[in-house]
Amino acid sequence: MKTSDFNFELPPELIAQDPLEDRSSSRLLVLDKVTGERKHRIFRDILRFLKPGDCLVINDTKVIPARLIGMKKDTGANIEFLLLKRKENDIWETLVKPGRKCKVGARISFGEGELEAEVQEVLPDGNRLVQFSYDGIFEEVLDRLGQMPLPPYITHKLKDKDRYQTVYAKYEGSAAAPTAGLHFTKELLEEIREMGVKIARVTLHVGLGTFRPVKVDNVLDHHMHSEFYQVSEEAADLINGTKRAGGRIISVGTTSTRTLESVALEDGTVIPGSGNTEIFIYPGYQFKVIDALITNFHLPESTLLMLVSALAGREHILAAYEEAVRERYRFFSFGDAMFITDDLSEKE
Repeated sequence: MKTSDFNFELPPELIAQDPLEDRSSSRLLVLDKVTGERKHRIFRDILRFLKPGDCLVINDTKVIPARLIGMKKDTGANIEFLLLKRKENDIWETLVKPGRKCKVGARISFGEGELEAEVQEVLPDGNRLVQFSYDGIFEEVLDRLGQMPLPPYITHKLKDKDRYQTVYAKYEGSAAAPTAGLHFTKELLEEIREMGVKIARVTLHVGLGTFRPVKVDNVLDHHMHSEFYQVSEEAADLINGTKRAGGRIISVGTTSTRTLESVALEDGTVIPGSGNTEIFIYPGYQFKVIDALITNFHLPESTLLMLVSALAGREHILAAYEEAVRERYRFFSFGDAMFITDDLSEKE
């Protein structure tokens, strides 16, 4: 299986640079994962495809303002930090640009000295372990000085930080948003509950590996990044009860999917717990838990495109993407959505 098998042509102007004013007014391409048949709707029409007894699984991680612009104390050179993962207390694994200027011992100042960092170690992949020092509460300092870590393909400045958070974001720790969830409003979620659909919350802190292209020719040679997950007993009970009753498990986003498939037994039973997952899902994978998936449109040759291809088949996905390009759908994080299902029937 070659990485190039998951390429497609995307006109740059279809990459969404700004979120829509109304989250639920994005377009929705509904794809039958068995037949490849497609329908075009608006995201709030998702209500017409859901059924009482289904269970929607959402990722309630919260993005931290992880991008920091600082100055090297000895030279005054500008340095950019991207916080990836808290290792312990005030020690973070960090992506640093330009890295060559940040050797072990380098000190960087942010916000006129309100926050300082010292490089402790250079990791094999080039990331740095840095120790921060500050007065007060780190999260409050970061909220004042940090910026939202938008993906590199978004060049516009984000006017409202909350638009890169889901309305149900709760637990801080992500370097990127679980973007399939950005389409939901509180009102839409309430309507979904009222129609008899259960909503289960899981947590997976999204890492920047999400945006890194696959750099090997053979898909099987790719090594996935590690991400922290947590699944509560309450969520596991909801999901397992839905499956026993014959309801569908509908995952909101590839992050929820990776979480569920990481904690499931072979029979599809979800086991509560927490840990780190490096699960890599590509065509040939047999899904144990999820039946359907709400997702955004993904980067060419990305692990996320491979995951949705595992669910619906590469040919069906690439044909749907070609149609989305023809129909001028908006792509990537602030773009439109896709619902991959096995039932295109809809309620009026």
